[in-house]
Amino acid sequence: MKLRRDGDHWLLVGGPVPPGADAITVGSLISIRRAAADDPHLLRHEAVHARQWRQLGFFRFLTRYLGAYFRWRLRGYGHWAAYRRIPLEVEAEWTARQP
Repeated sequence: MKLRRDGDHWLLVGGPVPPGADAITVGSLISIRRAAADDPHLLRHEAVHARQWRQLGFFRFLTRYLGAYFRWRLRGYGHWAAYRRIPLEVEAEWTARQP
């Protein structure tokens, strides 16, 4: 594993990542698979999450993120469909796609 500072957050290359994901952000730490560490789009996406954590704080971020996910699941959406509808994910993806 390799830990390095990357702007306003930390990047842990080769750190723990949930199954099916290439990266996860918790607070100011982005943990990313080695195979995905050079993906600029993914790094921009996760950097947005680091900013969201900083702006919202631990409790508000988790409440908004998990609350939205479970609301979509309760409406009958599968895991990936619910995940893609989380407003914090939509913002991160939209921002990452900007030039």
